[in-house]
Amino acid sequence: MTDEWRLDIESRRCIGSGVCASTAPDHFAIDSTHHSRPTAAHVTPDDRVLDAAFTCPVEAISVVERRTGLTLFPEDFEDH
Repeated sequence: MTDEWRLDIESRRCIGSGVCASTAPDHFAIDSTHHSRPTAAHVTPDDRVLDAAFTCPVEAISVVERRTGLTLFPEDFEDH
């Protein structure tokens, strides 16, 4: 079984900077409301996804291991 990550974007926090879509265009897109959205809710682990989450200026992106529920980014999103 291949591990997957769940991607979530807090739409109220997103400012539509486009950094995520530029960093990981296969995984993020800017929608018609000028906010980012994941292109799929679950993805195969990819360092570009973590880079996109890390570079989001408002930390609107969360990356969670689907199987374990472990939050990879931001570190304190749900686990603390």
